[in-house]
Amino acid sequence: MSNAYIDQFPAEAKVVKALFYSSFVALALGGVFGIIQTLHRTDIYRFIDSADYYSVLTAHGVFMVITFTIFFLVGVFTWGVTTSLDREVEDIRFTWAWVGLMSLGTVMAAVPILAGLTDSIDMSAAVLFTFYAPLQGHPLFYLGLVLFVVGTWVAGADWFRSWWAWKKENPDERIPLPTFMVLTTMIMWYIATMGVATSILVFLLPWSLGWIDSINPLLTRTLFWFFGHPVVYFWLMPAYMMWYVMLPKFSGGKLFSDPLARVGFVLFLLLSTPVGIHHQYLDPGIAEGFKFIAMTNTMFLLLPSFLTAFTVVASMEHGARQRGGTGYFGWLKALPWRDPVFAGMALAGLLFAAAGFSGMVNAGMNINYLVHNSLWVVGHFHLTVGTAVALTFMAVSYWFIPQVTGKELWNRSVALVQVVLWFIGMTFMTNSMHRAGLIGMPRRTAEPQYDGFEFETAVGSVSELDAQIALGGVLLTLSLVLFFANIIGTAFGSRSDNLPDNGYAEALSGSDDAPRVLDNLKLWTAIAVVLVIIAYSLPLMSIVDRGGLYGPDITPLPVSLESVTFLAFAVEHAATATLESAGTAAQSALSGVMN
Repeated sequence: MSNAYIDQFPAEAKVVKALFYSSFVALALGGVFGIIQTLHRTDIYRFIDSADYYSVLTAHGVFMVITFTIFFLVGVFTWGVTTSLDREVEDIRFTWAWVGLMSLGTVMAAVPILAGLTDSIDMSAAVLFTFYAPLQGHPLFYLGLVLFVVGTWVAGADWFRSWWAWKKENPDERIPLPTFMVLTTMIMWYIATMGVATSILVFLLPWSLGWIDSINPLLTRTLFWFFGHPVVYFWLMPAYMMWYVMLPKFSGGKLFSDPLARVGFVLFLLLSTPVGIHHQYLDPGIAEGFKFIAMTNTMFLLLPSFLTAFTVVASMEHGARQRGGTGYFGWLKALPWRDPVFAGMALAGLLFAAAGFSGMVNAGMNINYLVHNSLWVVGHFHLTVGTAVALTFMAVSYWFIPQVTGKELWNRSVALVQVVLWFIGMTFMTNSMHRAGLIGMPRRTAEPQYDGFEFETAVGSVSELDAQIALGGVLLTLSLVLFFANIIGTAFGSRSDNLPDNGYAEALSGSDDAPRVLDNLKLWTAIAVVLVIIAYSLPLMSIVDRGGLYGPDITPLPVSLESVTFLAFAVEHAATATLESAGTAAQSALSGVMN
């Protein structure tokens, strides 16, 4: 008889399985739109209009980096809380309620995105992943996002309920590490989503409904990036959680230090949100001093990342030496590289190290000017969410799916090929994206073709860069096909009693070695809120003071522009600007003569 998760928590296993399968549906949709986008942009194969490219880009971004990641992580968090507290959720109906809320929100947001690809339905949401004014989506898109985010809030309340109930029964016990990681991540998420909730409910949704005619684009942009950077850590922290509590287990050893893991997550809670303005270095409406503060805060975020790298590698080394590994680097050969769960997570961590270097470039104000809004940025987040998160989630699925279905993995060899293929494909794609960004190739455009222009880069050409991006996209698509073949094969398999026991890695240095102040969540929440107020209060007041709460009247995008109307608009504004300049010059000349 196995002691898998489905045997310990049968009701919760159904919830986690539903969440995982929902995330895989989003992954499949996002992957389809990703290859369409890649082949279109590189001009390898086109079957959509370039005008539809932006709906495809929106679908790829929303399905991959919001729906896939968050559905999967709430499943992991449910597993982590129930396993580490060794108790069922307080009310399974409450749990299914937030699952339903997230699912309904996803469908509502997806409808206008997909409708934008047709002519028969008069709605669209081609607002890209970074949705803010002047891009305007259908109200249903914004309502769906609201319900989805509220669903995540209710999920967090579910886990806090479990912890509070456990704490009443165990008042002197330390918070188990997986639960600690879940709670700190959710506190960060509650703080971060205040920005996007305000942007949608107060500005974007009323604007899309026609209730207000005017909006301040810089304000909605800043509120989005208030959320837009910490959401990266909302994806990453579950991946870190897997590296901390599962990777040592598959390495054959123990977590090097529970206290260091707690310190890392506390630092992520404190520092993830007050840094969003580093995405706005080129926005002229924000003073340079505020940008400098954001840059400084961002550099501090390197500390928990370095702590994570040290602790995880030390844990892997401990496991390798338990398996007989010796020497300064010889222990690497003793790691279980043929295990797809371990190999996928380890390779994801390796590429994430490269993401750290490109992230430092993004964080520095002067260097950021060279790569801002170029394909470099796309390469960076394909290393973070596209590899560190996505590859970790796919790899650990090969352990989780048997745990929640009670069925053995269909084919471990196919799983190993899949994770390696993803690593190779992403290496090709991100390498070329970073190089393309250095020569100024833009992001967010369907036509970066440079027709009639040849620019020889240090190595290769623009055509070579496009070919390498397309090759990476094809390899990633093949990897996804293998992943879904394995998941479907497992789902249709038969029940097995030959499953590994549910659990996570023990620690060499346990929770008792950690200062009790680390478990004081009220203290860290208060400090995090204060840091956010310090970082954002003055910039937001300055933006409102300059542009007003609802800003100047602007024309929402996307819109259909008649060429004659557009030319008339352009001529009118050019003439107005010319007359104003001439009048100013004449007035200055007249004043000079009179004086």
